[in-house]
This record gives sequence, C-alpha cells and structure tokens, in this order.
Amino acid sequence: MGPVDVLVVGGGPAGVALAAACSRVGLTTGLVDPAPDRPWAATYGMWSREIPADLPTSVVAARAAGRAIALTEHRLGWEYAVLDVPALRHHFHDQLSAVAIHAGRAVGSPAPGVVALADGSELRASVVVDAGGRWRPLDGRPTARAAAAQTAYGLVLDEDAAAPLHRPGDALFMDWRADHGELGWPTFLYVIPLGGGRVLVEETSLARRPGLPMSTLRRRLHTRLAHHGVALPNDVVSERVSFPVDQVRHRGSGALGFGAAAPLVHPATGYSLAASLRLAPRVADAIAAHLPGGPDRALAAAQRTVWSRGAKIVHRFRRIGLEALLRMPPDDVPGFFEQFFGLPDEHRWTYLTARDDVRGIVTAMNCLFLQSSGRLRGHLVTSAVRRPVVTNDAVAVS
Repeated sequence: MGPVDVLVVGGGPAGVALAAACSRVGLTTGLVDPAPDRPWAATYGMWSREIPADLPTSVVAARAAGRAIALTEHRLGWEYAVLDVPALRHHFHDQLSAVAIHAGRAVGSPAPGVVALADGSELRASVVVDAGGRWRPLDGRPTARAAAAQTAYGLVLDEDAAAPLHRPGDALFMDWRADHGELGWPTFLYVIPLGGGRVLVEETSLARRPGLPMSTLRRRLHTRLAHHGVALPNDVVSERVSFPVDQVRHRGSGALGFGAAAPLVHPATGYSLAASLRLAPRVADAIAAHLPGGPDRALAAAQRTVWSRGAKIVHRFRRIGLEALLRMPPDDVPGFFEQFFGLPDEHRWTYLTARDDVRGIVTAMNCLFLQSSGRLRGHLVTSAVRRPVVTNDAVAVS
C-alpha cells in the first residue's frame, strides 16, 4: 500500500467510522488491522439522543426506557438504544470501497507519518491515526500508575428466563442493590434488551484499580440470578468486559489518538462509541481542510477537534469524579448514586454525555456538591487535590 492522506490503525467501530468519514470527504485513506474481517463481538449501547443523524435505523436492535436503582428507583427520562452490531459493522464497511485495507499488526511509529508493522514492513501517510483501542500501538510511552478498569460478566438470556429482572420496554442502567449477598467492593446489575427476544444481564464493577476479578463478578451474578429465581440453560452465552476508564491522553507525538485510544472513554460510565461516531466526520473535515497546509497542520487541527480546551477541562472534572468514587467507602456508593440520579434532568444529561460543555459540567457538579452530605463533599474536595488512588486492593475481595 502506497502513501495515503490518512492511515487509520485499528479496525474497530471508531477506526472504521473515521476511515469511512475520511474517504467520504475525498481523502485517500488506508486502514490497517491484524484481522480486518473479524466480527465485532462487544455489546454497544447509547442514549437515543446521541445517535448520529446519518446512522440508519437498521443499526438499532432495541430501544427501551432507561431506569436506575440506587437506594430508590429512578426513571431517567431518556430512551436507551442497543445497537445491532453486525448491522453497524456492515453499514460502515459498505463505505470502505475506496479505502486501502491492510492486514497487519502495527507495533509503533518510528517517525511522523510512518507506521511499523510486526512483519518488518512500514506504511506511510500524511496523517496517522491510532484507533487501536486500549492497546494504543502508536503510543509506546509507559505509564507508571495502573489504570482503573471497568469489568463486567454477563449472560444472554431469553426474555422469559430474564422476566424476574427485565420489564418489557425497559433498560435497567444500574441496580446497586446487593442481591448477590456479598460485602466489599460494590457492583451493580445492568439489564438491557438485545432484540430478537434476547436480554443481557450483567454484573458490573463501574471502576476499580485494579479491575475487580471476573471470578467475583461471575459468582455474584449467578447468586443474584438464583436469588430472583432465574434458571440458566446449559448453553447460556456469556460476555466478559474489561477496559481502562482513566488512561492518560494519547501521547504519540506524530499520531492522532482516536476512539478508546484517545481516550474518548467517559471516566464515569465507560462509554465511548457515541462520542467516536459523532466526532469522526468532524475530524475528517478538519484533516481535509488543513492538509493543503501540510501534514503537521492537519494533524494539529485533528487533535484540536478531539481535544478542544473545553473537552480537556470536562475530562479533568470527570477524572476527579472517578477518583472520588475510587476513594469512597463501598457502603456509601449507592447513596452517592441516589444523589446523582436525583439531580435535575439537564445536569444528569450534561455530566453523562457532554464532552466540552464546561459551564454545564461545573453547574452539574456544583448542584451535586450542594445537595450532598458533608461526608460526600469531603470525598469530592479531597479527590480534587490528592494524588490518585494507587490501589483498591485494601478493600478485600475473594
């Protein structure tokens, strides 16, 4: 593959969406991935209001009203959309006919515009994008601190089997009740419709440093299901989730970090797909507009698009919120979310979805602070000034 305008490393949803967007605006585009034809295995969801206008309705497998349970139940007032992942992949891959696709594993970027592959070959482009997910193959600088991780263990059930936990037309965003019967690090139940009569039930650790072991999550989910009288078939399909929620921003000097590699992962929810899909056309437009001035200008414009000043500030505030959660005594976590879900709708929406609304984030956090107990206020204040938690292993898990 010869030099192109844009080379995207990573064939997941974020990378493919950006490659398609670059191709649409007339940029010669390449995509490199170890297995570009592999299916996308993860379950993806987002609030319906976040779905980009140019996505066809066929990529949505199910829609449901969002609710959450902390100390009491809360109707969130927003519709949750679960995506049909094969349809999403097909939608974007249909737009890659003009994209040069290379099967290979990127291992670094020895110089700006150059991507080294594991087989010893190199690919070149004016602008290089690292959309390689949590592994970030073009950002080789190590970090000293272990990342906080979201981990989850889930099972796919049919609607009848999941009936004790799933209401038709509902998506249970969080249920912090300890129906698993265990003390220690808090986890919640996540229950969403997948379409086609299937339901995903998942035990989730929102964030922990290091991530809560899969064995703990599996045990808790099975105990929780038994508590509600849910019988499991012998051939039940499982899902395992583990990814960092607080990686530092991509530091590859000659590459743009995009998607989870940026990272666009929301420190408080773990979501990143909606942000990636909405940003992809804007990044492509920025590259196309500035590439005539040279690769450096195009790369800088793309980086500013992903990380505007407002986006950096908002991300920092959310990282403070994450550290407050990591410092919180386990018994206080459901009460914290009771406070959060009790905020006015616009504040909850801004905190969960807005990337660069600094005023909105500050207003939401001020509202939470004023409505909180002195104990919670202390967590928020100290988390803003103290060093990050090194480990949560002081809270015993078995």
